[in-house]
Amino acid sequence: MCVCQTMEVGKYGKNATRSGDRGVLLEPFIHQVGGHSSMMRYDDHTVCKPLITREQRFYESLPPEMKEFTPEYKGVVSVCFEGDSDGYINLVAYPYVENEALEQDDLPERDQPRRKHSRRSLHRSSSGTEHKEEKPGLASDNPESIQEMKSPRVDLHIHSDVPFQMLDGNSGLSSEKISYNPWSLRCHKQQLSRMRSESKDRKLYKFLLLENVVHHFKLPCVLDLKMGTRQHGDDASEEKAARQMKKCEQSTSATLGVRVCGMQVYQLDTGHYLCRNKYYGRGLSIEGFRNALYQYLHNGIELRKDLFEPVLAKLRSLKAVLERQASYRFYSSSLLIIYDGKDSRAGTFVERRPEARLKRVDGSVPESLQDSGSSEPGSSAQPKVDVRMIDFAHSTFKGFRDDPTVHDGPDMGYVFGLESLINIMEQMREENQ
Repeated sequence: MCVCQTMEVGKYGKNATRSGDRGVLLEPFIHQVGGHSSMMRYDDHTVCKPLITREQRFYESLPPEMKEFTPEYKGVVSVCFEGDSDGYINLVAYPYVENEALEQDDLPERDQPRRKHSRRSLHRSSSGTEHKEEKPGLASDNPESIQEMKSPRVDLHIHSDVPFQMLDGNSGLSSEKISYNPWSLRCHKQQLSRMRSESKDRKLYKFLLLENVVHHFKLPCVLDLKMGTRQHGDDASEEKAARQMKKCEQSTSATLGVRVCGMQVYQLDTGHYLCRNKYYGRGLSIEGFRNALYQYLHNGIELRKDLFEPVLAKLRSLKAVLERQASYRFYSSSLLIIYDGKDSRAGTFVERRPEARLKRVDGSVPESLQDSGSSEPGSSAQPKVDVRMIDFAHSTFKGFRDDPTVHDGPDMGYVFGLESLINIMEQMREENQ
């Protein structure tokens, strides 16, 4: 399917395909909380997503001072379908070769993806036994099955030991705890469905390789914020622009310049993640946005007041950087705020609480808390946090790709969103001293 070379990024390990050890089997990125394109895990340090040329060129031309606040761009891979021994279709990444235009008919027979028909299919059932038969790919004898499953299970190597639970509907998985953020699972299935429907006409897809920005966090708590007062790009059709403007007008994008696009926050008292999705975020009032931010900073036992200063410092620094970027517009871009749900201060706090409060319904103590008392006493180090801009498919600046529309000054819609976020966090800090 692709020209075979040694991969420069990542290692093969147990998740590599065995067709000459040339490709890397892509798996859903379990901590994706927002967006519509599926983020895939390439290796521990790297994720990948379907390539959009404008976004690729934008990463390649980033001003040096913005790189602290964006994922590292690592290049491009070719992604294609390959069948496994059970007849399921998986996504496999190969080295990208410039100007590569191989079609399936041009490839040696040994390089063509297997199209065996499986004797098993994915069933519309909540039966645990039947779910054990499901694979991470798409059943090749039933291309519609991915949209029909009521309660799917992705049984992959890297599933989380910490369960996820969606707090709201519109995810299709709101009533159960699973091993992936429900939004990640939803995006993955939609991506497979789109690619499967195009497979007769298109054999290769280009994916961007990007830094996995949550790699350094043991229990990453992630807040995905859609930034700015405008979301549509300069090239949007009138219909799309109207839709995007309506979403902004009906949400905190218009009043605050920011809205919640997704969230996962680890709860120390229950030992699982609580998740919110973009539909929840669209319906929030200004006060609702404040409450969502409060919830993101709450670990189920206490408000993480130690996060205020490091997060605020990052936000202020980003604001200063963006105010110096004349003509830049980051339409439809998101901002990730990340912290670790398991750190030394959290462990110290847990030690002060009655053990009974930390037990699950069955009387067991969450595994994540069993060793939390090992933090060094007297440690005053600030918790590790990160703030990253992502999603640049509609970004532009003067001279970029000969864009006909040139904007003056910094992106004040984005800056307004940062100011709102900073003000709300400062107020929250003062109220909870």
